[in-house]
Amino acid sequence: MMSNFTVERLSFQHLAELPKAWDNADYKALLAKMDYDNPEEIAAAELKAMCQMSITDLEPADAAKLVLEYLFADELTEGQLDQLAHQLQTEKLWEENPRLEMHEGFFNVTQLLYEAYNGKFPHPQAVEFKVKVTAADGADLAVFDEKPAAPLLRLLAPGLSDSALLHRLFGDQLAGTTFAEAPSILWQIAPSEKTATSVVFDVIASDYWLEDFKYADTYEATTHADEAAEAAE
Repeated sequence: MMSNFTVERLSFQHLAELPKAWDNADYKALLAKMDYDNPEEIAAAELKAMCQMSITDLEPADAAKLVLEYLFADELTEGQLDQLAHQLQTEKLWEENPRLEMHEGFFNVTQLLYEAYNGKFPHPQAVEFKVKVTAADGADLAVFDEKPAAPLLRLLAPGLSDSALLHRLFGDQLAGTTFAEAPSILWQIAPSEKTATSVVFDVIASDYWLEDFKYADTYEATTHADEAAEAAE
């Protein structure tokens, strides 16, 4: 079922680091993996710096493998870890790796290493924007209740040029009834300022997909939920 919306971009900015990507528990765990003595005794304000300093005691490939192993311990084999650790030094894995579901994690790994090594790894850049969607019928906002990524991405796509990568690679999914990749493209979605007929979404994604949304004007568009989301209702 198609729903009609007015789409208005309220803000747009670039991010070099995703909010809450790493916390003190992560820094302590990484220090423990590097055999640092008593990471629990480090002051909270010093944990990040100490973790980064310890990381740079390693060769870049070894550091990359260690952080990848920490984040993807159950998802990557030893051989994959070795390969990705070397690729990470020169390639934007959060854009180029075929496993989209790992892109946000690759971004976070690269960001930590980029900062620790003062730019020896690729420069990560994401985008964050607020977008207001207003429904012709307030009941249509329910399309975002179950799995918002696919219907929201279908609304964002018309704000991009027809030649945008999203259209070229996922045209069938945008028009179709299943867009399994959508949550791997829209990394973080936070609804706010909800009224009877509108909601504001704070969206974080790679600039690889949505950099050009900064040019979007207010426009009208239609969207629909994936079949799986509709079946769950």
